[in-house]
Amino acid sequence: MKSLRPTHPPLPRLDPGRKRTKLCQLWAQAIDDRPWNGPAPPAVAYIFADSRSAREVEGQLSSFGGVLQVDGYQAYKTMAKRRGKSNVAPMRLAFCLAHARRKFVDVVKLTGSSEALSILARIAEIYRIEAKIRGESADTRLRVRRREAAPIMSELKAQLTELSDEVSAKSALGKAVTYTLNHWNGLAAFLEDGRIEVDSNVVERSMKSVALTRKNSLFVGSARGGETFAVLASLINTAKLNGVDPEVWLADVLERIISGKVKANRMESLLPWAWKAEREDIADQERRAA
Repeated sequence: MKSLRPTHPPLPRLDPGRKRTKLCQLWAQAIDDRPWNGPAPPAVAYIFADSRSAREVEGQLSSFGGVLQVDGYQAYKTMAKRRGKSNVAPMRLAFCLAHARRKFVDVVKLTGSSEALSILARIAEIYRIEAKIRGESADTRLRVRRREAAPIMSELKAQLTELSDEVSAKSALGKAVTYTLNHWNGLAAFLEDGRIEVDSNVVERSMKSVALTRKNSLFVGSARGGETFAVLASLINTAKLNGVDPEVWLADVLERIISGKVKANRMESLLPWAWKAEREDIADQERRAA
């Protein structure tokens, strides 16, 4: 399962011919199997691109098949629709409950709506269940979800459906209700697969550090500079996801590569999770020898 998101706001790059900046995007693709104790180590990869169009997404994911967890951005839905009409590997969209929740939080801040508060209380129950099963196997998570979360989600859908008939679709509450119901199948996907998270927060968290760097630097000087920025961000934030100090890791990795201690056919051993495991093995051996 993969999560995907473009930065917002965009990442500008210099466009000398037009004597101004061009709005580009830094996309983040993340994977994290730790919530269901899966085999893949956590990782995030950033891709610098000229746009946030459906065609751009399709190009990035041309060989990907499986579950893609995203927010409600239209480009993902356009891509999934096109994918369904082609012979490319099938893809399912799982949507983000945190994004839906945020809309009702905004309603409460704006109007103090008791209906929105009630919806937030039900969503909080879902997150309470998720906290309890984090780190369990996919089968265990699915079993608990079907027993405990499915009834709450059913009640939530019934409440939203009733509200959709009672409130104006143009009101803040009506818009939040419409968004949630329109994305319901993807929001409830976690009830069918224990590997799926209830939200895309793994990629949301991975955007925070690059967003801060982008704010400080204002823009990149060229497309090549944007691509370099994306590569460095991928290395640093993947190290962080694996609990590795990026500075220590990069210093050691670069020294090994430059000195020839690690050959080209063994570069995978330098990836953060493999590097960390090697360090831990050496430390264990030293403790046993002491």
